[in-house]
Amino acid sequence: MIQKNNLKRFLGKGLMQPAYAFTVFAKRLRGYLYYLYGSGKSGYPESITLFLTYRCNLRCKMCGQWGARGVTKRYGPNEVNKELELSVLYGLIDDVAPFKPNITLFGGEPLLYPGCTGLIKRIKERGMHCLMITNGSLIGRSAEDILESGLDELNVSLDGNAALHDKIRGSAGLFDTIMRGLAKLKDLKANAGRKKPLLNLQCTITKYNYLYLDELLEVAAESGADSLTFHNLVFIDHELLLKQRKCDDILGCKSTGWEGFVFDPGIDAGVLNEKIRKISEGKYGFKTDFYPAFSGKSLLEYYADPSCVPSGYANRCLSPWMTAYILPDGEMRPCLNLTYSYGNIASSGFKELWNNEKAITFRKELKGQRTFPACARCTELYRY
Repeated sequence: MIQKNNLKRFLGKGLMQPAYAFTVFAKRLRGYLYYLYGSGKSGYPESITLFLTYRCNLRCKMCGQWGARGVTKRYGPNEVNKELELSVLYGLIDDVAPFKPNITLFGGEPLLYPGCTGLIKRIKERGMHCLMITNGSLIGRSAEDILESGLDELNVSLDGNAALHDKIRGSAGLFDTIMRGLAKLKDLKANAGRKKPLLNLQCTITKYNYLYLDELLEVAAESGADSLTFHNLVFIDHELLLKQRKCDDILGCKSTGWEGFVFDPGIDAGVLNEKIRKISEGKYGFKTDFYPAFSGKSLLEYYADPSCVPSGYANRCLSPWMTAYILPDGEMRPCLNLTYSYGNIASSGFKELWNNEKAITFRKELKGQRTFPACARCTELYRY
């Protein structure tokens, strides 16, 4: 439901958006009860993540899609360019509106999808909470449309100050472009007397930036961010991938997505733990947190052994009872890094797919095993 280590983070978000937090809690409680007693079925999900496009204008070093080992780089042009018609996405939003899931827009880079801000408007017109995750490079040209769309939260990925961010992202001048875009959006919000979208800066902790995390505090203050979240790195090793692949035959799918995360993190967890302690003790004009919210002991466990679920977290996955992922080709999945699909929303309604035979089979198999091998490094394991 809510991992006990996440309570502080959840309560912090609740103070910023109390009605939203209450709704999330109620939906997670219902999902947990279905996990316990639903025999593979679940109530309608708390959230739906829409991957609007595979396309991205950056090639970030640590990215599991387009990075050095990214799986999307293997796709041909036809697959990379697959995107649902806006009319199909509008139909999906109308279909799910009665149960009001939270909608996250992601990619690739979602602002490359031509109908992105129009889709946000549709989501908001239907009374749903909407969050977008972006690399920030296109905010400047889209700032007016973002504001008018009614977007609730804008999550922007940053890795450090200008020099470090541009180096990691492989794009000179990118940091300044992002900051200009954020400044423009901030001015537009002030002139319109609006607080939304809330600005959440997101930093993935990597071997390139973990020694310099404190530099982002100044960046967050300059940008006017409402929150700054540091995300622990997602990674696995080859041995864990082989174990995960043994589940593929059982499920009739492939663990393709995990192949982009096979690498050595290259992080001294002891040094990182000290960085986390110092940042966590500070007082700022914005909310800061680390996700997952590991203790010192669990942080060391997390980076020492990718197959280990660290102390303080339950070894079971609730995500397929709580959320759904919809890919650019329309496939609806319970897990982002597996090719297992409930079906395609271009030909079937969401409600038809959510508790169909394939969905029930997947949930039963997962509950029986508690987790699949690679679940130990999936962010969703630590969310619910």
